Amino acid sequence: MLRMEAPCSTSTSRSVRPSLARPAPCRRQRALTIVAAQSTQPYWYSSKAINPPKKGKHFLHLDDFSKEELMDILEKAKLCKAKFYTRDESFKPFAGQTMAMIFTKPSARTRVSFETGFSRLGGHALYLDPNTIQLGKREPTKDIARVLAGYNDVIMARLFAHADILELAQYSSVPVINGLTDYNHPCQILADAMTLLERKGRIEGTKVVYVGDGNNIVHSWMRLAMRLSFEFVCVCPPGYEPCPSTVEGARAAGANISVTSDINAVKGADVIYTDVWASMGQKESIDTRKIDFASYQVNEQLMALAGPQALFMHCLPAERGLETTDGVMEAPYSVVFQEAENRMHAQNGILLHCLEATKRV
Repeated sequence: MLRMEAPCSTSTSRSVRPSLARPAPCRRQRALTIVAAQSTQPYWYSSKAINPPKKGKHFLHLDDFSKEELMDILEKAKLCKAKFYTRDESFKPFAGQTMAMIFTKPSARTRVSFETGFSRLGGHALYLDPNTIQLGKREPTKDIARVLAGYNDVIMARLFAHADILELAQYSSVPVINGLTDYNHPCQILADAMTLLERKGRIEGTKVVYVGDGNNIVHSWMRLAMRLSFEFVCVCPPGYEPCPSTVEGARAAGANISVTSDINAVKGADVIYTDVWASMGQKESIDTRKIDFASYQVNEQLMALAGPQALFMHCLPAERGLETTDGVMEAPYSVVFQEAENRMHAQNGILLHCLEATKRV
């Protein structure tokens, strides 16, 4: 899960964080004025200026949806999971529909969960790998958006640059689903929320503590906290904090968020969450990160500090022995594989909501 970097920074620090001043445009971050928030905070991405699809809704950021809409998505996910376990072959809300899946960042889980989920509910998913699509290289992203929208009912994209998902949505006449960008990972966090709801019976009133790099997982949890009332804490070593403008924007919207380097903040958590220390594109810095994150491993001692009520979550893939231990992964309080399965069901809930497909159920 790639952490975001400031686009034009000349800093030599090992963890580059965006400043609060608006940066000048540059090649590494093709910011779009049509979708950028009118703010001095360059990384508070907004969907307000995005053209809506002709039918349905884009899924770009969790706070694009109201509390009621998010809970409706989770109810739809619950329905999809129930139909999956009863093998209800009459439940085919996506019958006759096609989904284009754009991947510039490879992933087994994202492809399998979307493709399997959509096909099980009657739809057909088409995988477009990085060499085939060459987003923004072979032809402009806005052209690809309009071409694919002419063939398909929905577009799912797993990308590096967040600006690319916003440009796809701006020019697509069908819903665009954010399968992951360097800035956020909303599908994963809804799967996590579904898992939390299943295990604790509630989301609101809980305490979720993330331990590790302040990356796209953290940004999505923060934006979920803008809509659902729970406490979110990011525990990370100095220099690896999440995007400052996302923290400030979420707090301004009323989210209960804190960022600290104090590992004792895990006490009383309902969920302890972690992710890899070095994401795709960061492996060359793993030796440095091993030193920086050494005190932030989610091990049996940390889980004991959190308390017996704490669940363990990880978005996977995990590097056992680094950010967490084999013992924690296999412990009774670990729900990582329940989370992984719920990716498929949560994504089906998202698709049902955004495609308005339940009108045909």
